[in-house]
Amino acid sequence: MTPAQLQSKLDELLRLPAETEWFEFKHNNDNPQEIGEYVSAISNGAALHGKRTGYLVWGIEDGTHSVLGTNFRPKQAKKGNENLESWLFRELSPRIDFTIHEFERNGAPIVIFAIQAANSTPVRFGGEAFIRVGSYKKKLKDFPEKERRLWQILSESPVDWSAQLVESATLGDLDDEAIAFARVQYRQKHPQQDAELDRWDDSTFLNKVKVCVGGKVTRAALLLLGKPESAHLLSPAQARITWVLRDEKKQEKDYQHFDLPMILVGDKVLQKIRNLTVRHLPSGTLFPQEVTQYDPWVIRETLHNCIAHQDYTLAGRISVVETPDTLLFTNLGSFIPGTVEEMIRSDAPPEVYRNPFLAQAMVNLNMIDTIGSGIKRMFTRQRERSFPMPDYDLEDPKKVGVLLTGEVLDENYTRLLLSQIELDLTDVIALDKVQKKRPLDEESFKVLKARNLIEGRRPNLFVSAKIAAATGDKAAYIKNRAFDKQHYKDMVVAYLQKFDVANRADLDVLLAGKLSDALDTRQKKEFIKNLLQEMKKAGIIVPDGATRWAKWRLSKPAPEGGVSR
Repeated sequence: MTPAQLQSKLDELLRLPAETEWFEFKHNNDNPQEIGEYVSAISNGAALHGKRTGYLVWGIEDGTHSVLGTNFRPKQAKKGNENLESWLFRELSPRIDFTIHEFERNGAPIVIFAIQAANSTPVRFGGEAFIRVGSYKKKLKDFPEKERRLWQILSESPVDWSAQLVESATLGDLDDEAIAFARVQYRQKHPQQDAELDRWDDSTFLNKVKVCVGGKVTRAALLLLGKPESAHLLSPAQARITWVLRDEKKQEKDYQHFDLPMILVGDKVLQKIRNLTVRHLPSGTLFPQEVTQYDPWVIRETLHNCIAHQDYTLAGRISVVETPDTLLFTNLGSFIPGTVEEMIRSDAPPEVYRNPFLAQAMVNLNMIDTIGSGIKRMFTRQRERSFPMPDYDLEDPKKVGVLLTGEVLDENYTRLLLSQIELDLTDVIALDKVQKKRPLDEESFKVLKARNLIEGRRPNLFVSAKIAAATGDKAAYIKNRAFDKQHYKDMVVAYLQKFDVANRADLDVLLAGKLSDALDTRQKKEFIKNLLQEMKKAGIIVPDGATRWAKWRLSKPAPEGGVSR
């Protein structure tokens, strides 16, 4: 900024009624750690408020906005033996631009830090992200609503990390085997260009598939096709996938790292996964099928989606954790479409992508399905195999987890998918939650209930009689369905007729095993408690002794055949 622009900016800030989340007035605070934390907080605050730049100003009294001047001289300041400015840059992640301006207002020294707003991920200092709340600096993680909103704003940023040119990289940094494999994949995806493909040299080919721009190497090109030794050109981003094998007790048994080029990693990871053969229907059918635990296409699509949607500015790796019955894929970055159900229900690609340049290149190279349709196809293929649906863990705004289950969890659900009952994919996903004992949203619950596909009380829902009849699993239905309350009242009366008196523990033993399997232990106890109170109010039984330790007796002899209705 010119001297006139600095004076104008200071006037603008002084006119504001109070400090906001994107600027701060200081007097003489020169503590390096405090300054770094404020840079993080103001950068994140500026992004939250749609500002391109935030400001940290020394020489102004907080509250009165009086111009006092400052003794702080940042360009001469040090942290240990290192210049303060370079130390701050080194501790910030991702690295953002901030400019230090020193000038005077009416003879009083003033310092302004002009701080770039966060543009792809919250800015951290020393590994911790900060935010201003009112006039206080706080850790961002302690304010989840602000953190969630900030991630949402940053996810919609037009900056595409993957499209940026790597000025120091050349075509010589790309792997010949990876380029050859890319040609094979492109030929499969675009057979109509078969003749042209043979005439293209590597530079032309890479421009055509849109991983290079004018013969210059992009981050997407390095990520997909780079030599292993070229990974440093993407630093601080990590271009690595880690596979971990764990046993039934979650103990680590084996692991392996996979580095550039990412276009060759999918098959290598697939070879490590123990995709065992399982009996599809171990009971309930005369024709059990033998299938693999996982569909190789679903594994590749899931892994390639992690590559396409990883937030590389967070400098983390993609992980694949294998247990005897599951595969868990994890990549860093929020799930931009919102929810999986919304994406499938809309049946349209999302409007915003984290790495659109990279994603389009991966589509061109036959690595992922048409943008936006791959997730739906994953669910459809799992349905066709009658296996559990993929589970998306979106609780952490900085991470997405996808769990594939390689076993039949509920034979009733599996038989349902093999039955003739017509279900759309959203119904199948909702029923998959029921089999996994997971909560349903209100809309899904109403739809399944209206179609008589589920019974029970939330959260203890189970397969309905309609499905049981269609799939031949009437026994499970009877086991889950509760008898009429009158049945249990008759049991209590019969017990008291025989033994005269019973304490609560006796009645728990009598009834608990007969109650619906859809109820947990606590709910069974609550059911019995309410049942006894109903019988007391009806004058059928009476307590004998103190309320807490009461024993129960019949209030009068009951008629033969149980309690009168």
